[in-house]
Amino acid sequence: MNRKLLLQTLIKFLLGLAVISLLLFLPAGTIYFWNAWLLIGVLFIPMLLLGIVLWIKAPELLAKRLNTKEKQTEQKQVVSLSLLMFVTGFIIAGLDYRFGWSPLPLWLIILAAVLLLAAYGMYAEVMRENMYLSRTIEVQENQQVIDTGLYGIVRHPMYTATIILFLAMPLVLGSVPAFLIFLLYPLLVVKRIRNEEQVLEQDLPGYAQYKQKVRYRLLPFIW
Repeated sequence: MNRKLLLQTLIKFLLGLAVISLLLFLPAGTIYFWNAWLLIGVLFIPMLLLGIVLWIKAPELLAKRLNTKEKQTEQKQVVSLSLLMFVTGFIIAGLDYRFGWSPLPLWLIILAAVLLLAAYGMYAEVMRENMYLSRTIEVQENQQVIDTGLYGIVRHPMYTATIILFLAMPLVLGSVPAFLIFLLYPLLVVKRIRNEEQVLEQDLPGYAQYKQKVRYRLLPFIW
């Protein structure tokens, strides 16, 4: 089981690395697109380390994170739009580097890389707190409401982490046009959360009470 899971994880990791590399370096017309190398480093090195830890410590959680087959029609639309956003954003970032549309200052690129790493740390903490965490909208057998740690602050800390992470990506790549494209992601997250909470309130005992206890979904005092 673990060997099969390890193979699936490595295949997905290498495939993701290859696809993102092609989407960035081909439009840039050069392998000397240093922002792309920076993004690959701060994105895929933590991803590899986290995958190894999950494979050793929590293989069931890793298996759930590898499953991306949504059952909800509305969620399938969100996933498709997110994929289109990523592909378009990365291609635009590569073209931006080639033609010099919107060079960003080095300090902002470094700050974005730090924010990306911090968001990844938050992402890892959420997975530590919630062993029921899946990439698809579903209620699992014997699932319980998690209301401690980050879940005691906002109801969807994973989405908070991914918003920070994904909005940092185009800034690490040094591209304002790509950043504008990635601004679609928070809107998609809002759409996903509205549908997800309907499912959880209907199928997960105690979730309605949890919503009353923790008022905010993504950002304290805002939403």
